[in-house]
Amino acid sequence: MVHIADGILAPEIWISGFILTGVLLIYTLSKIKIEDVPKISLVASAVFVSSLLYVPLGPSSVHLLFVGLAGILLGLGAFPAVFLAVVLQAFLFQHGGVTTIGINSLTMGLPALISYGIFVVVIKKLSWKKRFVFGGSLAGGIAILLAVLLTSTVLVVTGKEFIGLVVLLVASHIPVIVIETVLVGGITEFLQKVKPEMLVEVKK
Repeated sequence: MVHIADGILAPEIWISGFILTGVLLIYTLSKIKIEDVPKISLVASAVFVSSLLYVPLGPSSVHLLFVGLAGILLGLGAFPAVFLAVVLQAFLFQHGGVTTIGINSLTMGLPALISYGIFVVVIKKLSWKKRFVFGGSLAGGIAILLAVLLTSTVLVVTGKEFIGLVVLLVASHIPVIVIETVLVGGITEFLQKVKPEMLVEVKK
């Protein structure tokens, strides 16, 4: 889905992607603690593995992302985790391109950060028992929706010839949004019951 290949984007777009990704990496890495590194590595591995089962779709692909879950588990550390996963995907399995690592990191990493914010707001503002599963479900689904919209925006800006692909991209990811909404909500509820310290906001 967010793995745009080499040769698709204009240089000014993919170069801008690297610059913005670099800025976000510097900021987010400055906010994490050394003891968070193993957890970030573990989540990065999960995001990486989730991309191995995919369906090619033109210059992109369809697969589970779990970036919403990354945000819930890592907070700001989700962006470095997503970046690491994207780099591994590009070099080990050619999912996306080397020149598009920056853009691909943004289209997945920004939704991860936003999902973290959504989760925090939900569990802070609501007091009902099911707020964790609700917050997790909302964060998981919205993360995929945002990733699709960001990727679609990049493709449309690149050229009108990608409009047809964008329509297909959005339509094909409706099931993915539903699946991740259910999965992330369920995982969040499970962790809240058995290991609440795994959830970033609960341990603060």
